[in-house]
Amino acid sequence: MTEYNSLIEQIKKIAEKLFDGANESHDWEHTIRVARLCQRIGKEENADMVVLMIAAYLHDIGRCYQDSSNGAVCHAKKGAEMAQLIISNLSLSPDRKKNIIHCVEAHRFRGNIPAGTKEAKVLFDADKLDAIGAIGIARAFLFAGEVGAKLHNPDINIEETKPYSKEDTGYREYKIKLSKLKERMLTDTGKQMAITRHSFMELFFNQFVMEHEGKR
Repeated sequence: MTEYNSLIEQIKKIAEKLFDGANESHDWEHTIRVARLCQRIGKEENADMVVLMIAAYLHDIGRCYQDSSNGAVCHAKKGAEMAQLIISNLSLSPDRKKNIIHCVEAHRFRGNIPAGTKEAKVLFDADKLDAIGAIGIARAFLFAGEVGAKLHNPDINIEETKPYSKEDTGYREYKIKLSKLKERMLTDTGKQMAITRHSFMELFFNQFVMEHEGKR
């Protein structure tokens, strides 16, 4: 991959500029953590690291459009459209370019495009791993704060609450999404890494509920 390092760094710099003003829960630091996880998982899974790293840096470039629209815009679809323009003139094969775009559009948990390549599966897992464990807990409450949500609301049916609202609590995110991520991992490496993160997160939210009820 050495011959492509400068190209990857070029994409990294372009992508970073697109996160100016981004919400902290999905900021450039999230992308950097996902890229680190891609490096680790990708090597274990024998992925095309050129495709994977470019896709990792580009995967959330459409996120600000989703946040500003309160979820009306799909950031994976928007990001894929933006990525298409960014990589159009790169010295990469058509197949690699196609794979990069697929990775971006298939990384979303709530998306309807399944990850169909090894690289897309690695990116999906890396992105989901950053949503669970200690980091995932912190991000869940960070996002809740961004949308003005309460700390917790046990008196409402979670299934009937709406995202991007005051009911979009960290606990709601855990029950609706985060608690299910361990079972959604696509690579062997991702599955193994998810076990520890899930266990920690489960322990935290059990403690959280007990403390909220005054039982501990």
